[in-house]
Amino acid sequence: MKKINQLYTGCALALMLLFSSCVKDLDQQPYIQETSASVYAKAENYKLVMAKVYASLAIGGQEKGDGNADLSGRAANSYLRIYFNVQELPTDEVVYTWAGGDALNPLQFITWNATDEWSAAMYYRILYTVGLCNEFLRNAKDDKISQFTATEIADIQAQRNDVRFIRAVAWSHALDLFGIPPFVTEEDPVGAFFPPQISRLDLFNYVETELKEIAAVLPDRSQVEDGRVSKGAAYALLAKLYLNAQVYTGAGKYSECITAANEVINQGYSLESTYSKLFNADNDKRTNEIIFAIQQDGQNTTTWGGTTYLVCGPIVGSMAATDYGVQSGWGSIRTTPQFVSLFTDVTGATDTRARFYTNGQSLEINDPTLQTDGYALTKYTNKTDAGGNGSNYAEGLVDTDFPLLRLADVYLMYAEAVLRGGTGGDASTALGYVNALRSRAYNGGTGGNISSGDLNLNFILAERGRELFWEGTRRTDLVRFGRFTGSSYLWQWKGGAKAGASVAERYNVYPIPAADRAANPNLGQNTDY
Repeated sequence: MKKINQLYTGCALALMLLFSSCVKDLDQQPYIQETSASVYAKAENYKLVMAKVYASLAIGGQEKGDGNADLSGRAANSYLRIYFNVQELPTDEVVYTWAGGDALNPLQFITWNATDEWSAAMYYRILYTVGLCNEFLRNAKDDKISQFTATEIADIQAQRNDVRFIRAVAWSHALDLFGIPPFVTEEDPVGAFFPPQISRLDLFNYVETELKEIAAVLPDRSQVEDGRVSKGAAYALLAKLYLNAQVYTGAGKYSECITAANEVINQGYSLESTYSKLFNADNDKRTNEIIFAIQQDGQNTTTWGGTTYLVCGPIVGSMAATDYGVQSGWGSIRTTPQFVSLFTDVTGATDTRARFYTNGQSLEINDPTLQTDGYALTKYTNKTDAGGNGSNYAEGLVDTDFPLLRLADVYLMYAEAVLRGGTGGDASTALGYVNALRSRAYNGGTGGNISSGDLNLNFILAERGRELFWEGTRRTDLVRFGRFTGSSYLWQWKGGAKAGASVAERYNVYPIPAADRAANPNLGQNTDY
């Protein structure tokens, strides 16, 4: 059982008090008497609030199945479901059946504007998580906790580092997706004011500084409590930040990426021997490779977003839901033929990462609304290692964690940074890391190994697709490689055309939502929106 998840339910009441002004003010029951001050009067409550900070990435509300939602509209969905949509639907990895009814066509066809519902939902979800973190940190300053015992103070000080990490995750997503969001910290006043807008460079520098400070004080992976963040996670997120620094700031930081990647690797992580076990209902046991996960638990972290979305959504056509540990499929998510072409054999007999379901499915997508157009992918399941179902099969809620950071990504970041000219690493080590991934994929053999002559940036982009598909990296990767916008890389239904069509460069970032600009005169807009 995941300890941090066990706190989620306990923290719900406390957080409902703290953030009740966000939703349904007139619908609240009059039995709640506590205030923020009374919640933070007890040292033990800090951990409950910290648990909610973690949970803000996993669930959309305070009650079972995202009930009593934190936010309204599309933002009532969980952070992870929205994040998957904005990172994956506009790419070659996903085609979505119900895009029209779910207002996802602008994402799928890369035609969004400043009134798009889903990009706005991501924007508000990010800022909501930042707000949770700021509130915790505001109440966890040394002068605020001085009345507690020395042990309690030490615990809260450690929890501050966890919360700063979660905030860094949220800010890194804002940096990547929106570039120039409004910026607030625990030093800003509570109450109504117009937050200033931060430049992309300044936000990069802020996240970098935060992660470096956090990495220095977080515990090693061997010392961390189950479910909480360790030093390796801070360095892994830092490596990802540096890998994309050229996009964010105009200046590459590939040597820094290698240094951060080495820090992760030196923490002693190792590859899980079986790729599929990284994405099943028992993947909370895979802490040898998974560095930081958004935890899901069918009993304690119940959501229709998260990995329930990623297990049930791709069950289409003739697929049997019970094969994947759930009672029903949603017929929603398939993939494009361009993604399929990354694999030479779709059966999975050679490269076990080729987890396609092809029976009754066409390779070509003539109509995105037909769930039999396009191969399905079976990456995430609610099956245990032993072949049983997750803990809440009866209600269709899954136990599968979402691996936000894992060693395989770090290996590929290291290799890419070396290829882009970073120092502090070497080509031989990079090749070894890539072949370690391919050996695992090829059932432990060397049949998929490549030579030094094969290792180039095009190979890295393709390998990232094969290894990391549906893990929320694809849009960022395509942007970094200059393949997301323009016409250098087309996939079916890019730009709304079956053969794919060029899209404008402005789509490399999402717009600041028009509604927030109308409310805050400090906010400008990204170029050409």
